[in-house]
Amino acid sequence: MPRAMIQPVFRFAPSPNGYLHLGHALSALIDFEMARAAGGRFLLRIEDIDATRCRPEFEAAIYEDVAWLGIAWEQPVRRQSEHLDAYRDALSRLDALGLIYPSFETRAEIARLVAEREKAARWPRDPDGAPLYPGTAKHLPAEERARRIGSGEPYALRLDMNAATTRTGTLTWAEAGDADQTHETIVAQPEAWGDVVLARKETPTSYHLSVVVDDALQGVTHVVRGQDLLPSTSVHRDLQALLGLPAPVYHHHRLILDKDGHKLSKSTQATALRELRAQGMTPADIRRAVGLASNP
Repeated sequence: MPRAMIQPVFRFAPSPNGYLHLGHALSALIDFEMARAAGGRFLLRIEDIDATRCRPEFEAAIYEDVAWLGIAWEQPVRRQSEHLDAYRDALSRLDALGLIYPSFETRAEIARLVAEREKAARWPRDPDGAPLYPGTAKHLPAEERARRIGSGEPYALRLDMNAATTRTGTLTWAEAGDADQTHETIVAQPEAWGDVVLARKETPTSYHLSVVVDDALQGVTHVVRGQDLLPSTSVHRDLQALLGLPAPVYHHHRLILDKDGHKLSKSTQATALRELRAQGMTPADIRRAVGLASNP
């Protein structure tokens, strides 16, 4: 008897830490149209774990902008801030495997450690250009870790990447082309990220951890996002393997760049969709601006 076909599930998952811009529009439109072409479901997820930067007005604007683009999504919307227990559970499972440890250095202390090591040679960087963790917290005795945590000292929970990759072995993921035809198998390289942060004392999760937990809990089968996040997929595949979670098919699409060749970003005040709408642009104008056909 043939196996029942699984309906594809896609998701668009912005953070409400600023207003959406043309880069978000491209991603949301490609995502929605791939879901529609595959006969799949389309979800909207709000990634609001950063309590210091995420604001209700930005979340409200996300719903307004995405609907204005002509995109419909299923209800209810998953908000990460309402599911912190799920991320704590994942951390507990990794801890039970002996794969996470607390580090106590401040960002300034880490910068000093990197500077000291670079007196001999350039310290390695991760794919985003940040120095790999240079500290020695992995080797602290358990009693010392417990004492420092118990005293209220701030800390970050890191993945022991060497131990993690030893456990998982070589991993790959399926990268789909523009027509959702899987055409390439990519070998994951999570070791390039070093001992990544999975949570902090004040926040029981990180982007890397929460995104793989959410995708699994929501049954996401296809992850559509920008090329800038392609290197992060290596970490996500590692966490999926460690936690026994399914691996979606990935599609990393082209980026919208500014006049200097940099990707659009909230942090650099890229023109927001709401501003373009106020200037009289229509959804069709937005499609043309991001290089998509007027009639999908």
